[in-house]
Amino acid sequence: MSIALARTRPVYDLIDVQDALERSRGRSPELDAFYERMLETGPERFVTTPSSLDALDPLRDECPNFDEVLDDLARYLRLAHAGNRGFNLMPILLLGGPGVGKTHFARRLARAMGTEFELIGMNALSAGFVITGSSASWRGAKCGKVAERLVRGQFANPVVVLDEVEKASGSSQSDPLAALYQLLEPETAQAFRDEYIDVEIDASQICWVLTANSTEGIPAPLLNRMAVYEVPAPTREQAAGIARRMLAALVVELNLTDFDDSLDDAVRDKLVPVAPRELRKTLLDCLGYAVADGRRHLTAADVRLRPGPGKGRIGF
Repeated sequence: MSIALARTRPVYDLIDVQDALERSRGRSPELDAFYERMLETGPERFVTTPSSLDALDPLRDECPNFDEVLDDLARYLRLAHAGNRGFNLMPILLLGGPGVGKTHFARRLARAMGTEFELIGMNALSAGFVITGSSASWRGAKCGKVAERLVRGQFANPVVVLDEVEKASGSSQSDPLAALYQLLEPETAQAFRDEYIDVEIDASQICWVLTANSTEGIPAPLLNRMAVYEVPAPTREQAAGIARRMLAALVVELNLTDFDDSLDDAVRDKLVPVAPRELRKTLLDCLGYAVADGRRHLTAADVRLRPGPGKGRIGF
């Protein structure tokens, strides 16, 4: 297993935080507590780089339909090792239908990088406050997700996923995507100012992964700030391989001693159409049926698919 090499980087200035606390003291107990937390934890956060050039190989096994993305990431990782610098990734936009594994891939990428993961659903986002925070003078104001992750977390380079970004809606007063013009550019992201805490935050090390079903609704200037990838559904062979590996991992995770983790043709054929995001639950159900029946192997009868709302399937 690859471990992550870490250096530290300040993500805010303590003097700025102290000054902000003095200006606001007594007006908002919640904001005062946030500033005090910033002072207590200090500004240094870890920036990680996988220690091995093979660190991304497990993702190729788990997410074989992301090979184009992984080819580019592997090159960036080699550059990081060659120059003894950080693993710098430009923002990524993953395009693909529901269930192809976009969010799962981003979560596994964070694990490979040895950093934290933050998911922000954009499908119901009608204002940018979730990202940028809202002014402390407003009722119910609070910190945005970006500053909160960098302040409360341990890492300066978390993987932050903006899910279904094309579904974010706005108005003439508030564009939920407006903050991204600053945040997706490393130079301007170094001085990101959350509206709630009103202190500059260095968000330049964040690894941004945006997901969408299509580019429709995403402004061209944002698209120009990202590397865009079309993610296909897994092939039948890839889907079967994903199912085999996930079953083997679950057998170990659940300590099912002597359980046969192989898949015969009938079981495999029934599992192949299951979307990657549904596969773990489906296999857990299969194992539950088998164990309840006193068996140590799966049969086709254990694969009981229940299509319904949100239960997307992939066709081949």
